[in-house]
Amino acid sequence: MAAVADGDDEIRRGGGGLVSGMQAALTATPDAVWVCAALNERERSLARQAPHGRISDLPAVADALRGDFDVRMLPIDAQTFRNAYNGIANSTLWFVLHQLYDLPTQPVFDTAWRRQWAAYVRFNQAFADALASEAAYGANVMVQDYHLFLVPKMLRDQRPDLRIGHFTHTAWVPPDYFMSLPDDVVTALVEGMLGADLIGFHTERWAQQFRDTVQAVNGGVAPGVRVFPLGTDADEMRKLGDRRNVDSELRVLNEVVGDRLVIGRIDRTELSKNVYRGLLAYRELLRNHPEWLGRVVHVVYDNPSREDLPAYREYAARLERLAEEIDDEFRTDDWTPIVFDIVDDYPGALAVLRRSDVVFVNSVRDGMNLVVLEGLVLSERDPAVVVSRETGAAEVLGEDAITVNPFDVHSSAEALHRALSMPLAERAERAHRMRAAAVRLPPTDWFQAQLDALR
Repeated sequence: MAAVADGDDEIRRGGGGLVSGMQAALTATPDAVWVCAALNERERSLARQAPHGRISDLPAVADALRGDFDVRMLPIDAQTFRNAYNGIANSTLWFVLHQLYDLPTQPVFDTAWRRQWAAYVRFNQAFADALASEAAYGANVMVQDYHLFLVPKMLRDQRPDLRIGHFTHTAWVPPDYFMSLPDDVVTALVEGMLGADLIGFHTERWAQQFRDTVQAVNGGVAPGVRVFPLGTDADEMRKLGDRRNVDSELRVLNEVVGDRLVIGRIDRTELSKNVYRGLLAYRELLRNHPEWLGRVVHVVYDNPSREDLPAYREYAARLERLAEEIDDEFRTDDWTPIVFDIVDDYPGALAVLRRSDVVFVNSVRDGMNLVVLEGLVLSERDPAVVVSRETGAAEVLGEDAITVNPFDVHSSAEALHRALSMPLAERAERAHRMRAAAVRLPPTDWFQAQLDALR
């Protein structure tokens, strides 16, 4: 949720499938409360004004929520939030869980990092305290993701009567890599998660690597570890994709690509998404298979990500330079080989997915990757899928997807060639099976399955 500082309080809910699904599940759950952190000073001010932090009790917010469920927002101070969220969650845990570190030089766990870790502990404690005060006796509490790894044990220590679930939306890693973190931090994170009755992951691979980590850290067995592979909501996605503004964006896109084949990619300028090697693979496709010159367009919409972190700003600049180089090398008077934009344009992104003949994702690692699943639902052309074997989506889609080693640019280019060359009948058959897998556990059912397992 977000509030804008224009003199009026405006609450906007996130539009992603996961957020929508959780909202639907909470709406269907009596006495549900969503606990979240304020993201900026305006939201902190709102949270301080609200009775007991319940921003859903403020008139403007209550109107926006339409009485769906209660929302408690925590006014965690800006420095603690910044150090916990950017310093630890997004610059340490994210990098570990996606194996992004340049190990000869990173990570460095010095005194400054220890201050950030102390903030992460405080951040988690604030959530645990709020949940302990909000939850009725014997209630079910669902904790989400790597930002809150310590909460289950902290909450368990205060409220042993509660049933606690924790779900990790990222990948997990082998024990050796996870244990590059300081020893006491590794122990705290593992023990924090083991405070939950139910520990959820998208795939069996991530679940097993967590079990292996627990075994390596304390020699114990991780109980209650389950797999809940999140899918997409076909009806919701089609409703979003059929809106008038998406139709308008699609008309503009069709003017650029004409009747050519489209390799569609929707991502974020996030290091783990591996967009740079994806662009290299497209360049290699055009160099090695000149039969595709003038016949294919790579359309890439990258949502800006973590622009306050220098590494991400530098990465976005590298992507733009490479896209320009590809355009300069291959563009002709009547053919634009690549459409690349770093933009927050959800209607435009949906239009790209509707027009895609090939959906391309080559993440270094990815807990699931919903874009692949959404592309299967939205595309009007029975798309082929080229997906990194390091994504949860590859496990869900199985052999009907063309899987690639995300580091192998040459093989990724050959996979794109294979996808573009695939007979339409084969594409349709594969897409039909993959589409069924993609919608097997939509967000509402995914969340409800965890609640049922907790009960």
